[in-house]
Amino acid sequence: MPFVLWSLLLAAMLPLIWAGVAKAGVRYDNHRPREWAAQLAGYRQRANWAQQNAWEALPTYLAAVTAAWLMKVPVAEMNAAAAVFALARVAHGLLYVADKAALRSLAWLIGLLAVLYLFLRAGGVIAL
Repeated sequence: MPFVLWSLLLAAMLPLIWAGVAKAGVRYDNHRPREWAAQLAGYRQRANWAQQNAWEALPTYLAAVTAAWLMKVPVAEMNAAAAVFALARVAHGLLYVADKAALRSLAWLIGLLAVLYLFLRAGGVIAL
């Protein structure tokens, strides 16, 4: 299976990973998860925010890969864009947790550009 398809699983797992970072080592209240999360501070709060951002990025990435796949963008190009997206999104979360705002924003932008590339390539706007 091409990496681009595996990257869909990775993108879907990233929010769960950041949620795990936010919850690890503390007592979690599963009866009131949103109230519990609102009380977080420091790196745990930033991990929760990384989780939220990862959920927000997921649908657009799924749509971009689907469009590229359906329009038969070469697998090598999709794999390359998927690798850029995956690395950018992992870096985004790590930089979020580490409170490196400017670098985090750069990682976010790189991930977005990978998504835009897939859409534009699928739409024939970019031809290689």
